[in-house]
Amino acid sequence: MSIERTPLHQDPVVIVSAARTPMGGFQGDLQSLSATELGSIAIRAAVERAGIESADVQHVLFGCVLPAGLGQAPARQAALGAGLCNATLCSTVNKMCGSGMQTAIMAHDLLMADSTAVVVAGGMESMSNAPYLLDRARNGYRMGHGKVLDHMFLDGLEDAYEPGRLMGTFAEDCAGSNGFSREAQDAFALASLARAQEAIADGHFDAEIVPVQVTVGKESRQIIHDEQPPKARPDKIPTLKPAFREGGTVTAANSSSISDGAAALLLMRQSEAQRRGLRPLAVFTHMRHLLISRACFQPHR
Repeated sequence: MSIERTPLHQDPVVIVSAARTPMGGFQGDLQSLSATELGSIAIRAAVERAGIESADVQHVLFGCVLPAGLGQAPARQAALGAGLCNATLCSTVNKMCGSGMQTAIMAHDLLMADSTAVVVAGGMESMSNAPYLLDRARNGYRMGHGKVLDHMFLDGLEDAYEPGRLMGTFAEDCAGSNGFSREAQDAFALASLARAQEAIADGHFDAEIVPVQVTVGKESRQIIHDEQPPKARPDKIPTLKPAFREGGTVTAANSSSISDGAAALLLMRQSEAQRRGLRPLAVFTHMRHLLISRACFQPHR
């Protein structure tokens, strides 16, 4: 029996639901939850919002840059914690800051290849719970001072090719190369903060955020907003010292924050969404990968 297939360009991949947790600050509102627990919350919400059965999800692709201490197969832990069935295929992806985006690209490719019909893609991280590592504990220290290594720095924030060099120094190089002044970066940070605070106050994020229940000691409370924007003090931003280089321009305020949280998308082909009576939130039309030399971050000479 022959099966007629719709041409690929006429049957694109669509996103039918999305959900994210609030973003928690470092050792802040969400520190009592592991990355996989946060991932479970986002996955469960994305599936429920789509209105499909959990057993309908065939594949979960989830990004996680700091998996040390989480145990085997973090994506599978998150999927099972979200109530998905044991038969769901799960893969954990680490492409540094692009991990979550990469899972969406991989989901797209699986769907376009007809390898699966319903995929959850997303990412999860608990930077607050990244452990410290004893690098020589297995073979012994013998004598002298040993080191305790920060998993968050070693595997997330430091350059693998120049050990100890923080990624923020590349931001400094980029700013210098492109003529981005401290004032321009602070102005951008202040504008971004103002937009975030306004969006929170006006409820624009409410539809995408799934509330998170946290318990610390005997106290239990529900987290419904991103933690850091309401706590930020705009008047302090221009006065902060450079974080990565003496005389530099990059500070804790105008660079990316250290955060905890998770987000999930539910993707399928357009024909599958139509069959299920689901209205897409977005259509996945194109993607582009770009890798550049580390030398591109160096100041022009």
